Amino acid sequence: MKLSVISYLVLTTLVLATVAIFAALGFSFDYIFFLTIIGEVLLIFSVYSVLSDYYNTDKKFEDFYEDHPIKKEEDKL
Repeated sequence: MKLSVISYLVLTTLVLATVAIFAALGFSFDYIFFLTIIGEVLLIFSVYSVLSDYYNTDKKFEDFYEDHPIKKEEDKL
């Protein structure tokens, strides 16, 4: 089963948030260190997955934001 790129990002976020929670609650250093190493590997893999993902769009820079369209120079005249 192939996971999507967003799945890797969510998993990485959850692992690194767990590290922060464990550190705040005073868990054993072994658990925190182990999760930190796993989180760093997941972070590198997530960045690689995002950058190497095949993604095409037909949008152009002129389209800008779709939720708040701006007028083009031709439309202003």
